[in-house]
Amino acid sequence: MDSSAMEMLELLVSEAMGDEGAVTEVIRPAAVIPEEAARPILMELALRDIRCGGVWLAEPTVWRRFDRPTGGEREPQLLGSIQVAYGTPTRFEITVYRVTVTSLGREQGWSVEKLCDEALAFGGLSLAECPRADMTPPPQPFRFGRPRQPVD
Repeated sequence: MDSSAMEMLELLVSEAMGDEGAVTEVIRPAAVIPEEAARPILMELALRDIRCGGVWLAEPTVWRRFDRPTGGEREPQLLGSIQVAYGTPTRFEITVYRVTVTSLGREQGWSVEKLCDEALAFGGLSLAECPRADMTPPPQPFRFGRPRQPVD
């Protein structure tokens, strides 16, 4: 297993073990990043990738914020993560639905809003300004005017 795969495995294990001081917030209604903001956000997150001297690791389901780039005297520590869904509600939009700030992140002054605002600012948004998912109830099921007849 190469070193980057090992680092990812260690990260997943540490997240699975849990962080008792972490704060997780489900964003309700979910924040929807419009297409015109999604593109610059994804581009800036890629330019600030932890493997290239930045502090972000953006993947299709989660964006992670670290305290420092890789390399140096100690490994980067996770400050928080933003769970996202690409292509929803429309093809080029991104939905933000859950955010976690680790205990280390909280110690360093991070909050759910601050973490989101840093990423969303790349697209000219903040969590407070971000459009929200439409929470209308689903339509009533279609009903036939008369009962169905069994097929022989």
